[in-house]
Amino acid sequence: MRSFVEHARSFRDRMAADGPSLAPLADGQSPLALFITCSDSRVVPSLITGAAPGDLFELRTAGGIVPRYDLGRPSGEAATIEFAVEVLGVADIIVCGHSQCAAVAARVRGDDLSHVPAMDGWLSHPATTPDQAPGDGPATAADGPARARAELSEAVRRHVLAQLDRVRGYPCVADRLRQGRIGLHGWFYEVDTGTVSAHRPADGAFQPL
Repeated sequence: MRSFVEHARSFRDRMAADGPSLAPLADGQSPLALFITCSDSRVVPSLITGAAPGDLFELRTAGGIVPRYDLGRPSGEAATIEFAVEVLGVADIIVCGHSQCAAVAARVRGDDLSHVPAMDGWLSHPATTPDQAPGDGPATAADGPARARAELSEAVRRHVLAQLDRVRGYPCVADRLRQGRIGLHGWFYEVDTGTVSAHRPADGAFQPL
């Protein structure tokens, strides 16, 4: 914690000396995109994209899960998406999954999460559990770590597409899609290499940017 405090204490002077001026941010924000991703500490949107302060509006949840739009059960996630689209007018929404995602892995493996009941309930959110790929079921330790990693990465990619479908179901997003005023993007980030792949709707594949 000490290093965090020391950096926070010196942040103003460092920005004044080397960084862009923060003064214009006092007048408001006009982010370019909404970036939806996992809460995982290894995923840093501004580091991945090179975004400066004010460029990205971020929504981070365990597993990067997007709940259904339901006014009967309002959520912070729904409010964040609606605000980004209706008030801030973002031009793009990026849903970014990542390799070694513990949330997706827990559901693929069928882990017992009774010791973290809130997490268990959140990950059981309808339609968020990735479907198994064709084959003999999830990889086990006996199958080798390489296969297990590959199958988890594929499950995360399917998970990203499921969350994109959720986003499309939000009325504000659906309206702007019909008007051609917003773009949706599915990304997959490899935490160990830094490689970012994007979903290509034309053929359904994820390809490096």
